[in-house]
Amino acid sequence: MPAALAPARIRTRRRVFTLSLLAAIVGVLALAGGASADFWTPESGGSANADSIDTLYKIVLAVAAIVFIGVEGVLLYSMIKFRTKPDAVPAQIRGNTRLEIGWTLGAAVILVVLAVVTFAMLDDIRNPPNSDADGFATERIDNVQNASAYQPRPPNGRALNIEVNGQRYAWRYTYPDKDTNVLNNVFEYETLYVPTKTTVTLTIKAQDVAHSWWIPALGGKADAVPGHLNFTWFKVREPGTFRGQCAELCGRNHADMIAKVVALEPADFERWMADKKREIDAANEAAAERRRTESAQLQEGNSPVTEELPTGEGE
Repeated sequence: MPAALAPARIRTRRRVFTLSLLAAIVGVLALAGGASADFWTPESGGSANADSIDTLYKIVLAVAAIVFIGVEGVLLYSMIKFRTKPDAVPAQIRGNTRLEIGWTLGAAVILVVLAVVTFAMLDDIRNPPNSDADGFATERIDNVQNASAYQPRPPNGRALNIEVNGQRYAWRYTYPDKDTNVLNNVFEYETLYVPTKTTVTLTIKAQDVAHSWWIPALGGKADAVPGHLNFTWFKVREPGTFRGQCAELCGRNHADMIAKVVALEPADFERWMADKKREIDAANEAAAERRRTESAQLQEGNSPVTEELPTGEGE
C-alpha cells in the first residue's frame, strides 16, 4: 500500500470508530429503563389521570408522526425526482398559491383539532372522581385558592387529603387527623401509603428549595415551591407499588430523593394508620416523660442523668 494512502485510511478508521462509539452510547441511553418509561409514551396504568395523560400523548404523537413522515417523504421524493447535474442552472419557480394556502390551512386545522382534543380531555386530568363505595372513608376537604393553582375536589367534596412536604433530601407525608394538635398527626417519610379505590388529593409544598413530586404511573408531576401550594390527585385501582423521584435539581443529593407510593386495600390501610398512630403516640409520650423527668431533676438542683462514657485504653 502506498505510504500516501496510509494516513487517509487511519483517519477513516478513527472516524468510523468514533461514530460507532457515539451510536452505541446513544443506544444504551435511549434503551435505559428509566429513560424509556413505556418506551414511546409516558407511564400509566396506576390512576385515571395518568391514563388520560398517556392517551392524549399518544394522540399528539400519532398526528406528529403522520406530519413528519409526510413532510420527509415529500422532501426525499423531491430530492430524487428533481435532481440535476451540479453545474445545471436551477429553474426559477415563482410559487404555487394553491399549494401554499393549502398547507397553511392544513397546519391551522391540525392545531385547532389538537387544541379541542386537549381541552376536552383536560377535565379528566384535572378533576378527580369520587371514591368507590367500598373505598376508605374520607372527610370533606376545603377548597383552597391561591395565585395559580386550586385544590382539586371530587364532585361530593370528599377525599383523603395528604400534605407532601419536599425537604432536602426526603419527602414527608402528613395524613389528616381529627386531633387539633398537628404534632400527633400520622406522618411518614419516603414511602406514601394510600388506600385503593379512594380519591387521594395531595397538597404539595417545599420546606427549603424547589422540588418536584412525580410518580409517573400516577399522573403528571407537580412542583414543590417554598411559600406556594400546588395540588394534584390520583386514584389507585389495585394494590401495588409505584416509584418516582424528585424531578427538580434540588442539591447535591438530589438523586437520593426518591419517592414511593404503596397502595393497600382500604382495610389494610386502616390497620396501618392505626398502628402508625399508636407508634407516634407512644413516641410522643416517651419524649414527654423524659422532659418531665429532666425538668424535675433541674428543679431539685441536679443535672439530668447521663451515662458515663467508658475511658479508652491508653489514656
